[in-house]
Amino acid sequence: MTQWVTFAGITAIVLVVVLVLTRLTAEGLELDTGEGPSTGDQRPNAAETVSTGRRESKLEEDSATSPRELSDREGPEGETADPPDGRSPATPTNGDADPSTAPGSSEFSISGPDPETSPDPDSRTSPDPDPETSPDPDPETSPDPDSRTSPDPDPETLPADRQPHRSSPVEDLSTMALLANVALSQGLFAGVLIGAVVYTGVPLEALGIAFDSEYLQTGITVGVLAGITLYVGNELGAAIATHFGLEHDEGLRALLAPDSAGGWIVLLGVVLPVVALFEELLFRAALIGALSAGFDIPLWILAVGSSAVFALGHGAQGRTGIVVTGLLGLVLAWLFITTGSLLVVVVAHYLINALEFLVHEWLGFEWTAGIAN
Repeated sequence: MTQWVTFAGITAIVLVVVLVLTRLTAEGLELDTGEGPSTGDQRPNAAETVSTGRRESKLEEDSATSPRELSDREGPEGETADPPDGRSPATPTNGDADPSTAPGSSEFSISGPDPETSPDPDSRTSPDPDPETSPDPDPETSPDPDSRTSPDPDPETLPADRQPHRSSPVEDLSTMALLANVALSQGLFAGVLIGAVVYTGVPLEALGIAFDSEYLQTGITVGVLAGITLYVGNELGAAIATHFGLEHDEGLRALLAPDSAGGWIVLLGVVLPVVALFEELLFRAALIGALSAGFDIPLWILAVGSSAVFALGHGAQGRTGIVVTGLLGLVLAWLFITTGSLLVVVVAHYLINALEFLVHEWLGFEWTAGIAN
């Protein structure tokens, strides 16, 4: 006797786990864009530019001050010394020498330093001035000491456009590791469903499975034609949605795209067939065929419900991806109900995914770019 309730319970558990993993994957991919653009541009902002400009201006003022003026301000022991001509020392406002009171200057002319009292020219560019004879910095114009040797800014206090790039857990994996993860997880879920079919005694006819030459021929022929047609419709739908400004994220597909011939063989020969088999076994064979046979639920209700969860299972593709995938699920559900063949929808599903990878990631061709723009 077929244990329909047990099979439905196992199917529900697998479906919940798949949706949770899809949600976690979507959140992992959003780490790259949720914290701000990863431009890597660490140019200073306006406040840093002003502070830097003030520092450079102060350095230029200090370098322009002659050693004689410095010696006039302070004596050997750091005390103010009287100038040789008996005049009181100059008291500038911002650390700058007043040309009208500086030695060797008059009200109408500016003369150079006295060659008899001028120090050796090399001392003007000495890299290590004596701290006892260096003028004290002006507190009004000198920058904050922390700004001279400020540590790296706290990422939490940076604006959104200067946030450092933080890779997501999904991005941290290599392409081959991602492909292996997808193949193993999807293969494990498919194995659980197949085990549930065997354990509960669900008839293969309810799942759209048969073993004869006519079934094989029809499945491949109709599946190839349907796959090519649905691929074109899927691309057009995504392009039209993009044209109207709807979000469409293909980041996961880009991460799964191989960068070697061996990787493409693994993707096209192992990963995509496993994905197509598992998803069609769950969303079409189990949620439509088995539930319809075991609980006498109208097919249109099962088709709409399975297509909705099929769309949610592709949440990593963004809102547009969910809508387009939901419509694709409805067509695949209709195809499964009409032909009664699981092989037809598996072949069609595989071709849709394979053509997307080959056209976009291998050839780098966007044939619907005109519609999207």
